[in-house]
Amino acid sequence: MSADAPARRAKRPPAEGWADLPVGCFTGIDWSRPQAMDHSDPYLAWAETSGFAGFRSPQGPSADPRWLPLLLELKEGVTVQDLVLHSHRSWLQIPRVYQHLPTGLRFCTARARRGFFEAMKPGGALHERVQAYELGLPVGHHSEGLAEEGCATPGDVRSPLDRSSLARGPVMVVIDDGLAVGHGDFLRGRNKTRVVSYWRQDATVGPHGRAAATPRPVPLDPARAGPTPRDMGYGHEMDRRWIQSAIDRHTNGRTLDEDGLYQHLQMWSMQHNAQHGTHVSSLAAGPWIYTQTIGTESSPPQWTPSGDPASQAALVVVQLDSASVADSSGGAMNVSVLDALAFALSRCASDAQVVINLSWGALAGPHNGTSLLERAMAQIVAQTHPGAPLILPAGNAYQARTHANARLRPGEKARLHWRIQPDDHSQSFLELWFGIEGGENGQTRATDVSLHQKIEIVLTPPGATAPLPPMKLGQSGVWPSAEGPICGLLFPSQSALGQGGPCAVLALAPTATWFENTTLAPAGVWRVEVHNGSQQAVIVDAYVERDDVPLGVANTGARQSYLEDRHYDTEGGINGFIDQPDNPSLVRRSGTFNDLATRDSTISVGGIRYFGSATDPMARYSPRLPDPDAARPERAGVRKVPQRLAVSDDHATLWGVRAAGTRSAATVRLVGTSMAAPQVARLNMDDTQRRPAVSSRRKRT
Repeated sequence: MSADAPARRAKRPPAEGWADLPVGCFTGIDWSRPQAMDHSDPYLAWAETSGFAGFRSPQGPSADPRWLPLLLELKEGVTVQDLVLHSHRSWLQIPRVYQHLPTGLRFCTARARRGFFEAMKPGGALHERVQAYELGLPVGHHSEGLAEEGCATPGDVRSPLDRSSLARGPVMVVIDDGLAVGHGDFLRGRNKTRVVSYWRQDATVGPHGRAAATPRPVPLDPARAGPTPRDMGYGHEMDRRWIQSAIDRHTNGRTLDEDGLYQHLQMWSMQHNAQHGTHVSSLAAGPWIYTQTIGTESSPPQWTPSGDPASQAALVVVQLDSASVADSSGGAMNVSVLDALAFALSRCASDAQVVINLSWGALAGPHNGTSLLERAMAQIVAQTHPGAPLILPAGNAYQARTHANARLRPGEKARLHWRIQPDDHSQSFLELWFGIEGGENGQTRATDVSLHQKIEIVLTPPGATAPLPPMKLGQSGVWPSAEGPICGLLFPSQSALGQGGPCAVLALAPTATWFENTTLAPAGVWRVEVHNGSQQAVIVDAYVERDDVPLGVANTGARQSYLEDRHYDTEGGINGFIDQPDNPSLVRRSGTFNDLATRDSTISVGGIRYFGSATDPMARYSPRLPDPDAARPERAGVRKVPQRLAVSDDHATLWGVRAAGTRSAATVRLVGTSMAAPQVARLNMDDTQRRPAVSSRRKRT
C-alpha cells in the first residue's frame, strides 16, 4: 500500500474474553505458563504475542529479528567472565567492553538466540547465573549479531584499547542524539577538537527502524565514519586523531568547511539546523554561560565567554542510534543506553574527573530507582568512576495526563479512562504498579503476595457492551481477533521491570496503519478498573508510556495517549497547572517523572523560567519542587520531585533557551528539562574540579 494511502480504520470485534498467550516463536517460552515471566520482561512476551509488530519498519513487510538485544542482570557472585564461560557465541554474544570493566559488575548487554532461553530453563547452564533479562530494540543492526572481534571470549583478559588515548583530567560525557563535531563550541585554538572519542551507534546513512526513509539503508563507510569499536561490535567510532584529521582536511586557512566535513563523515543528521545533542553539549561544555541572576533583571538573558572547567573539558560523546531515538517510548532504549555508558566510561582514564549528562528518558516504570537500567547505570558508574555525577532531566510531561494515583481501601474500585487517539501508528502501553499500605509514615510495602492476589483488573474496550473478564495477579491474556492480538494484559507476580511491588502491563495495537496485514485496536476510551478485594489499603500508580515524535526524527506516526478524568482541571486558570490537594481527580500531574531519573545516585533536574515569578518560577511542563501534592499516599521509594532546578524557559511567553545550532554561526532555541540538565552538569564539573580525584582501581578479568 502506498504511504500516501489513507489509514485503515480498526474493526470492533465483540468482547469474547481473554485467550492464552502463545508459545514464543523466537524464545520457545510458553508465556501462558505460571511464572513464565518471573525473571523476564512482559514486553518481550507481548512482542512475541504480536509477532514483533511494534518493531516493524514503515518500509518493511515484517519484523523478523535474527538476534534479540537484551539487558542482563547476573546473580550475586556471578561475573561477566562466568557468563561467557557458560554460554556459547552461537546463541549469546556479549560486547567485550563488559569483560574488561571491573569484575564486580553484575549487568551487561547481549545479543541472544533460542539457545539462551533454553539455557535459562531450570537445570540449564544459565538458570543459576542470570537473575533477570529485559528486551532491547530488535530492529536494524540490533537484530543482527555483533562483529566477531567485538564479542567477549573466554580467557580474554587484555583490553583492545590503547590506554594512552584515554580521556584524562576533566571529562564531560554526553549521551544524546547528534553532536556537531565541527562546531566552534567544541574546538580549541585553531580548530583543534576537544572530542576524545565519538561513538555513533548507527550503522547506516539515514535512520533505520520506524523512522527509516528507505527499505534498504546504505551502510556507513568505515573509511569515512570510523571503524567499528573493537570492544562493542557495532556502530562506528571516531577517536581524536580521526576527527582532527577530517577537520584539518576541510580547513582552508582558519575557516572550517562544516558542510563538507559532515558530508565526508556521513553525519546525515547535521543537515538540520538543530540537533538535540549539539544544543545539550553546548549548554554542558560550550564556551558561553548565562551572566545574569535569575529573575533580577528586566533585560533578556545574555551569554558571555566562560573560562570554567567545563568549557575546557575533554568530550566523550555517544550518539544514540536513530531507531532508539525514534522509539520515544524508551522501553527499548535500555541496551543502547547501557552500551553507551559502558563505552564512554571505558574511554576515560580511571583518575579522570568525569561528569555524565544523559538528557533522555521515558515515563513508565517503577519510579523507585529499581528498574533494571537504573540499577545497571548506577553500578557501572560506581565501579568505574566512583562519585561521578550522572545528570538526567526530570521530564516534560507534567501537563500530559500520563499519571494517575489512587489509594483503595478494602472493597474500593478505581476507574481510569485511557484515551487512545485515532491515526496512531504505534503501539500504546499503560503500566499499573501496586503497593500494600502499611509501615511507618504511610509508606507501602510490596511483598505481601497473598494480598496482591486479591487485586483485580477489569478492561472494557471502546464500544464494547460488556467488559472483558477480570484479571488477577499471576494471570495474563490476549484479546484476540481474526487479524491478530488487539491488546494484551500481562500481570505477572514478578518480572524484570522493577522491584517494590507487582506491575501489570496493558499493551494495545496501533489504531491506524499503512499496511494491509496489521492488527488494529479501536481508538477511543479504554476503561480500566482496579478492584481491591484485600483487607488492607492498596496504593496504585498508573503510568502511560511516552509515545511521541522526538526532535529531528522523521514522522513515525506516533500519537501520545493520555488519561481522562472529569475532575481534572484543563481550564488554564491561575491555579490550573498544578494539582490541588482537594481535587478528587485520580489523574495527577505530580508523579509524572523521567523513569531513568528516580534513583538516589542520579541527579534529576527540573526546569524553571529565567524571568519567573517569585511564587511560581517553574516551567509548566516540568515536575515541581517542592511537590504541591506531597500529602498524597504513595508507594515506598517513589521519586516525583527533581533534586535540582535550572533554566529551561526565558519567561512565560518565550519558552526554551538559546544554545548552539548545528553550525558555528547559528544558535537555536530548544525547550525542556533536557536543556536544564546540562547546566547542572556544568556546575557539577566545577564541583568535581574542587574534589580530589578518586581512582576506581579497575580490576581486569
